[in-house]
Amino acid sequence: MIGRTKEKEILDHCNKSGRPEFVVVYGRRRVGKTFLIKEYFGERFSFYATGVKAKNTREQLKMFNISLKEYGCVDKTIPKDWVEAFLRLKTILQDERVKRDPYSGRRVVFLDELPWMDTAKSDFKSALDYFWNSWASSQKDLMLIICGSATSWIINNLLSDRGGFYNRITRRIHLAPFNLRECRELLEQNNIVMTKRQIIETYMIFGGIPYYLNMLDERLSLAQNADMLIFNEYGDLHYEYRNLFDSLFKNPGKHYQIINELSKSKDGMTRVELAQIPAIGDGEPLTKALSELVECGFIRKYKNYTMLKQGCLYQIIDPFVLFSLKCTENGDIRSWEKYIASPGYYSWRGNAFEIVCLNHINEIKSVLGISGVETNVYAWRSRDTVPAAQIDLLIDRKDGIINICEMKYTDKEFVIEKEDESELIHKRETFRKEAHPDKALHITLISAAGVKDNKYKAVAQRIICGDEML
Repeated sequence: MIGRTKEKEILDHCNKSGRPEFVVVYGRRRVGKTFLIKEYFGERFSFYATGVKAKNTREQLKMFNISLKEYGCVDKTIPKDWVEAFLRLKTILQDERVKRDPYSGRRVVFLDELPWMDTAKSDFKSALDYFWNSWASSQKDLMLIICGSATSWIINNLLSDRGGFYNRITRRIHLAPFNLRECRELLEQNNIVMTKRQIIETYMIFGGIPYYLNMLDERLSLAQNADMLIFNEYGDLHYEYRNLFDSLFKNPGKHYQIINELSKSKDGMTRVELAQIPAIGDGEPLTKALSELVECGFIRKYKNYTMLKQGCLYQIIDPFVLFSLKCTENGDIRSWEKYIASPGYYSWRGNAFEIVCLNHINEIKSVLGISGVETNVYAWRSRDTVPAAQIDLLIDRKDGIINICEMKYTDKEFVIEKEDESELIHKRETFRKEAHPDKALHITLISAAGVKDNKYKAVAQRIICGDEML
């Protein structure tokens, strides 16, 4: 299994804890939640069942009953409701012949795509509540693992619940997309030969989603793969953007509106600005939608360095979402191969590379040699100076330094010209004048292709090549 070190450590700890465990695994569609659990346990479950999308209660119970029979339930009839279904599950788990994890001796129950089981007007949630609180929570050798892509259901009904599940969840695992290094390992495992620059651009299109990366054809170029999978009307990912939100959120309309508005502002928007848009509106629905989009990793919530008390900014942080909004949703682009080198392409890739960097703060800190230093990450915009200045990434360090990061994506080594030097110095001095930081300001240039050596290169205290994030 590639990566997932932290997640495997959590599962190890739960497996050896000697107490009942209720583990919730969640994250966006296609990120590898089911794969993680099945690989870790080698599919050696005491019971496994999965929900089925867009089926009614009767159909869900029918599918659950198939699993009950596979694991030894003697009653072959379909349960009349979820209470009866969980009583039959309890009987299976109490049988001395029940399958156990060979390493820990635990009874492991894995309920996959659980939100789909909770259909309208069913007793599913109350039955699960009763199953856990009346019996399972007292079984020291029992581990219940809940998994699902419908993040809004997971958050609202389990993680933020103030009813029967309040404080019952023992561990939560939010499964994030792969980082660049893990993407490289997966591509190499699949015999896909790419340069490091091409791996970065693959991430800029597909993000770190293992399911998408596993679809790449090793015989084709990146552009050909993008055309085949995304731009072709019959491509496997042609409708993925819409399917993505429909699978995660029960009513995704507001989520679409928020994402669409954020896509128009490279630097992000405040909640107040979003609330003023009639199609979005204010109130609890906006708060809830923003929280869910942050939880899924589609957007980030961050502070402006000099406006810490005046609300946060929200910005798209998911590469595939940005790519879809900029390059596929309007239907104007028919072929990625033909679109490359157009003005729109250069605009997209500049923004996309910034997202790569924002998703790899830990890797940037490692290159800077400050992995162990406490830091805060901000953005900043000038308010008084003309011409205005803007910094998309500030790394504020406890060791007395602030890294002012400038991110550049070019085909060849970036050449710092006189005007580039002047712009970088202007940003630094404007930030110094308006923000009054009591720290040393280090210009840090992050360039996908590196930086050509010339007399203006010295303006940056540190230069990071895109390769170093891999």
